[in-house]
Amino acid sequence: MSHETVYAIASGKGGVGKTTTTVNLGTALAEAGKRVAIVDTDLGMANLAGFVSLTPDSMTLHDVLSGDASIDDAIYSITENIVAVPSGTSLDEYADTSPEGLREVVAELRDRFDYVFLDVGAGVNHETVLPLGLADSVILVSTPEPAAVHDSKKTLELTERAGGAVTGLVVTRTLPDSDISHDEIATRLETDLLATIPEDSAARESVYAGTPLIVYEPDGPAAVAYRQLAADLAGIDVPETATDETGTELSVAAGQAGGGSDADDEHDEREAAHDDVSSAITEAESSTE
Repeated sequence: MSHETVYAIASGKGGVGKTTTTVNLGTALAEAGKRVAIVDTDLGMANLAGFVSLTPDSMTLHDVLSGDASIDDAIYSITENIVAVPSGTSLDEYADTSPEGLREVVAELRDRFDYVFLDVGAGVNHETVLPLGLADSVILVSTPEPAAVHDSKKTLELTERAGGAVTGLVVTRTLPDSDISHDEIATRLETDLLATIPEDSAARESVYAGTPLIVYEPDGPAAVAYRQLAADLAGIDVPETATDETGTELSVAAGQAGGGSDADDEHDEREAAHDDVSSAITEAESSTE
């Protein structure tokens, strides 16, 4: 699967860990030296804005899609090798956007980064369906609950209608003593089971700490599972601990973004302060997880 570089992370139901999966997959690949861009394609209910410190006049994907900004204006460095393209939170800005412009955005990011992750909104609307067809492949995210699995089936069908392809299923918040067969869930959805992510109290703690789980608790069961998933998707080995190749511990603190890409260099001056990122991540993730 290493030839696939643009992934849409999707779920039919909110609150199943979609954004957490997006951020931790991206972070794991960034730790492995890959240049990664995370794009919030949930134009109506943006979440990734929480990963950068935005002022009222900050540019977002809304501005790009309305023709008021370039993609460079809406790229924000998070940490080493990884950037975010957030959507805005203003309903007025949302009304001015043209979702069709996302095709050009994805094409440009594909050329500039090793991996692009599209954080897709839940529900059924044009801006939800569009990324499913633009990505090289779609990763379904679901908890084992019947409602979440049922909605995942809808997302799979939407992907097929959009001309996209589903790589497989990630089941989050699994319990070791459960009698639920995760393989059976994937079979019912007629797709492959890519990974199971164990229930881990460190996941919520990492949100309030303002740090991706695989950095906050690198040896925890969920972090280990996310790293293995990243390795399997990319066909590479990923670091077992949250360090870069120089041995320096990674975090979302300001001043640690490196020169992994031209976009990183151009936007160093706009790196978010650690306190701002921490509080914003807490607010964004808590509202969806």
